[in-house]
Amino acid sequence: MIEQGKVSSYQMALLLYAMPIATGIVILPAITAKHAERNLWISPIVASLVGFLLVFVAYRLGKLYPGKTVMEYSIDIAGRIPGKALGFVFLFFYLHLGGIVVRQYGEFIVGNFFLKTPMVVVMGITVFACAIAIRSGLEVLGRCSQSFIVLLVLLVAAVTALLLPNMKPKNLLPILEYGMMPVIRGAVSPMDWFSSFFALAFLFPFLGDKDKGMKWGMISVFAVMLTMVVTNLAALFLFGEITADLTYPTMVAVRQVSLAGFIEHIEAIVMSIWILGAFIQICMHFYVIVLGTAQWLGLNAYRPLVYPLGFLLMATSVWVASDLQELSYFLGTSFAFYALAVRLAIPVLLFLIALVRNRRGASRTGRS
Repeated sequence: MIEQGKVSSYQMALLLYAMPIATGIVILPAITAKHAERNLWISPIVASLVGFLLVFVAYRLGKLYPGKTVMEYSIDIAGRIPGKALGFVFLFFYLHLGGIVVRQYGEFIVGNFFLKTPMVVVMGITVFACAIAIRSGLEVLGRCSQSFIVLLVLLVAAVTALLLPNMKPKNLLPILEYGMMPVIRGAVSPMDWFSSFFALAFLFPFLGDKDKGMKWGMISVFAVMLTMVVTNLAALFLFGEITADLTYPTMVAVRQVSLAGFIEHIEAIVMSIWILGAFIQICMHFYVIVLGTAQWLGLNAYRPLVYPLGFLLMATSVWVASDLQELSYFLGTSFAFYALAVRLAIPVLLFLIALVRNRRGASRTGRS
């Protein structure tokens, strides 16, 4: 097997949790508020249906084709040439998405903390650190997630608790003033974030306890949904209708933390912990690119590809957008449909074809 390391289903859940949350808690409240307005907290609940569906589909496909990732069983399901074509689509998408994630990270760090540092330096150092972790194997990423993601969850809970005195629950009302359509429009972008659970199709063969994969995958989706609801509610209670006008509502909220004139200016602490979560997020996208490329090329090892693909990932992160405004516009509009087509429509179609083929095979066996 190309990956010798194993992770537990719990570690997998933490890795999957990091993929949408690290950047989601920073920019998603503003994107969702543009459409859902004061009902932005309901949109993640609707969007989470995509995550639950993808966990089910990835788990069932993993059971139907044991020991194989989506790059391998796509060929079994669709045939060699169409399967290879689908594999290329997945690789191109994850390279593009990985570049977007790295760029979001760089924009956030430079825009809020290192104002005079060239963004390419910040992104380059991070990608290099991620490359070292990926060369160490999936097991190392799993262990890192156990330490880093717990800190990220505690950070969200602590910041929310510290901001409670400044919150105005009246900003929540009226609920569903214009019906469900604004909520559904606001759920389109979060659906993209929840479609990241398709990565389970790359991780499932390397689980040490595959029977628990479904349970922990569903728990991870629920945890992401709950975190998004909490962060969106916090932004709404603090900023009301102007949430949509803020680029980073979470960071603006953190700067308002003041407890007894003693606990203030905690941005540096927030950044240091958030970076750990973002590190896991970038590593996971990077790992999927490297593992998928190695399997698509039929290689026996993925480690020789880490640094060359790291350089390509850096180039992509510079290429994806000319500035933050263009990137935010893309993420808030067409990107969701692009992501859902690749990470939702294609996997569901593969699953349906696999079910039909297996039923036909079972019926033929029964007749014989």
